[in-house]
Amino acid sequence: MYQGFYNLASGMLTQSRNLNVVSNNMVNLQTAGYKRDQMVSSTFQEEMLYRTGRRAKGNQEPLATTSKIRTASRTYVNYDQGSYETTDGIYDFAIGGKGFFCIQTQNGVQYTRNGSFAVDEEGYLVQGENGRVLSTEGQPILIENEDFTVDAYGHITAPALPDPEGMDSAGTDSEGANGTDTTLDFGTIRIVDFADYEQLHKEDNGLFSTNQAATPVTGGETQLLWKTLEKSNVDMVNEMTAMMSSQRALQSAAQVLKMYDTIMGKSASDVGRV
Repeated sequence: MYQGFYNLASGMLTQSRNLNVVSNNMVNLQTAGYKRDQMVSSTFQEEMLYRTGRRAKGNQEPLATTSKIRTASRTYVNYDQGSYETTDGIYDFAIGGKGFFCIQTQNGVQYTRNGSFAVDEEGYLVQGENGRVLSTEGQPILIENEDFTVDAYGHITAPALPDPEGMDSAGTDSEGANGTDTTLDFGTIRIVDFADYEQLHKEDNGLFSTNQAATPVTGGETQLLWKTLEKSNVDMVNEMTAMMSSQRALQSAAQVLKMYDTIMGKSASDVGRV
């Protein structure tokens, strides 16, 4: 009887945590570059073996003969690439392939797949309120004017505006040039990748942090898509199915737990009369 209490209570806690994960995925359905989370549960016995470091040893000693108590093991991030959406935003970018944008945050350099950028009041390219976007030189990117173009390598350039003070009546500057041949170089957006995604830690606002070294991505299978955003990889149908399944499991466990409590109370009162 008591084993049933533990099994049901642990199952309710596990399903409640899974509902939180699913709800967060659904909330971020429209968030560019969002990567869905997936909770994995295990038995109490498996979790104890994992945390004590005894799972991989040859001569394992069983903790118990059986364990039906479920516990939330951990939450995995699904790094599958989302679909692309073409926009008219000149500050919208997407990574075609593997890699992450580098953002200078208050907590150091962090990484994201969300390429919905803007410019701050000083003219620097930023990713929302998270921080400034870094170039391949590791410096923030200053956008001096909006008449720029971006190639597949993330190189941002713009034609230089002619200097009115240096132009004569014929539209030629003092050196004989027409003032339109010079190109402004704003820098190249830095894209990096990592050898082990398991070492990435998911932060708030779609950011990731890690202690492992970042590897610059240059050409090859990865390219930068301009005026394009990567959608989240959340499938609403799958999330709705998972939510209904967890809700039903939670409700069923609650009903059975209530029945157990009634039986225990009745048993105690009947024994007390005897």
